[in-house]
Amino acid sequence: MEMTVVTLAERPDLMDEMWSLPNTWPTFMRQDPIGNLYYGKLAESFPELQLLALDEQSTVIGKVHSVPMQWDGSLGGLPDRGWDAVLERAFGPNFSAAECHAASLIEAFIAPEYAGRGLSGKLLLAARDNAAKLGYRDLLGPIRPTGKTDFPHEAMDDYVARVNGEGLPVDPWLRTHVRLGAVVMKVCPVAMTIPGTLAQWRDWTGLELASSGAVEVPGALNPVHISVEHDHGVYVEPNVWIRHQLAA
Repeated sequence: MEMTVVTLAERPDLMDEMWSLPNTWPTFMRQDPIGNLYYGKLAESFPELQLLALDEQSTVIGKVHSVPMQWDGSLGGLPDRGWDAVLERAFGPNFSAAECHAASLIEAFIAPEYAGRGLSGKLLLAARDNAAKLGYRDLLGPIRPTGKTDFPHEAMDDYVARVNGEGLPVDPWLRTHVRLGAVVMKVCPVAMTIPGTLAQWRDWTGLELASSGAVEVPGALNPVHISVEHDHGVYVEPNVWIRHQLAA
């Protein structure tokens, strides 16, 4: 199928359709306090960095959310708090997009019925081209390795190091980025932190959560830390910093 990609700045009339795309994240992943503060502000603050994928009927079937990011080019300049840190900085009181030489991915999504057609890679290429056109030198991203949910007790460093016979990451989402020329930079071990009471976690997961300890939760990359004694659960998600270099 043919796919057209436009920015929200070019097609502001598609904002409602963009936000109406299905949300396929597990319920608990939608409870990140930082995300709840800032995610909804992406469209009005940085419309030129929000991409929309359109099918032949000009229906929105996918999107990429990005924000400007200040980065000094060093590993240390990529925050361990990953996704949360990028959003906090982009909406901080002293933030200046004009001083940013990089952009950071926040989310890339293709509607499930269009999966398996290679559209995610095309959408990422469009995001790279758009960032380069806007003058950014790098497109970064604290990305979520999709296959890690099958190995919640494996350290992220070990998981990222696993490659297939072609020398590419075994993780499908990491592999998509690397095939397009991205470099895996480092793990950001505390990219998202999601706290909640036991009642909230039971509601989000449908699990009984009757004892304290590290609990496997479907859709989580790491176990969730549950404390019955203190009536809370905390999920700390690791992500992986990748870099698409756009200019020397």
